[in-house]
Amino acid sequence: MQKSANKNLNWDDLRFFLEVARAGTASAASRRLSVDYTTVARRIRSLEESLGALLFDKSRSNGFTLTVDGQHLVRHADTMEAAMAAAMAEVSGTGSALSGHVRIGCTEAFGTYFVAPHMVEFQDRYPNISIDILPVPHFVNLSRREADIAITLERPARGPYISSKLCDYRLKLYATPEYLAQHPTITCIEDLTQHRFINYVNELAFSAQLLYLDELVPGAQSTLRSTSALAQYHAVLQGRALAILPCFIADTDPRLVPVLNEELSITRQFWLSYSEDLRRLKRVTEVAQHLVLAAQANNSLLMGSS
Repeated sequence: MQKSANKNLNWDDLRFFLEVARAGTASAASRRLSVDYTTVARRIRSLEESLGALLFDKSRSNGFTLTVDGQHLVRHADTMEAAMAAAMAEVSGTGSALSGHVRIGCTEAFGTYFVAPHMVEFQDRYPNISIDILPVPHFVNLSRREADIAITLERPARGPYISSKLCDYRLKLYATPEYLAQHPTITCIEDLTQHRFINYVNELAFSAQLLYLDELVPGAQSTLRSTSALAQYHAVLQGRALAILPCFIADTDPRLVPVLNEELSITRQFWLSYSEDLRRLKRVTEVAQHLVLAAQANNSLLMGSS
């Protein structure tokens, strides 16, 4: 396609372009935009014609893949979108008038047991801010705007992100009282060789930070494994094996007790990150600040000392 800018750019076309770039397919973008596929395709063609450039390589197998020109444009369109949102937030004011949408990507257990209830509390203060919580057993991609805020086990190694440690949290070994009564007594780490464990599927773990069983109990026997922390939690409640779980889950459940409480524990961190482009959006910074304050206020729960 020959480059020629023969008519003014339509911001709405850029908005459609960003959604396709982030979603990877026109059909996925159409669902996110609540329009039909043909509308998305038409908007992309219109933008390409306006710019005189091919923005996507399109195929049935790979969907919509950004071309070099598309990669250049997405950086500028991201900046334009953030600037527009920041301007709208500034004009609309603060406090209860603050509005908009924030999407939070986080690990499955933390998102379910910590982020979700605290975001309900957040909306008591900001009822006009809608929140999406994505508690998924994998990392979300900030660069593709799968989320505005990401809470991860590791700090992003690179990229235009504002990142800070949200909190430390502790994990311990847990079992049901029934399990402990029916199996060999555990008085030291060596006794654990006689017991079975529920564990992660090592080769499918999305972070090395999750492979703590091998670190704490080398050679542990695991006959039931799952990529889901919540699946492990529900499995250990059946009283047939041990599992290492976050204290913020297990300590709130009277059906579980810690095993070798003093000897066996491990500390990990959660990191909170968002794109530098979003630092001017008050709704994003307010959500981030609320999570920081909630983590500080609940340190004893997170560290298993409540």
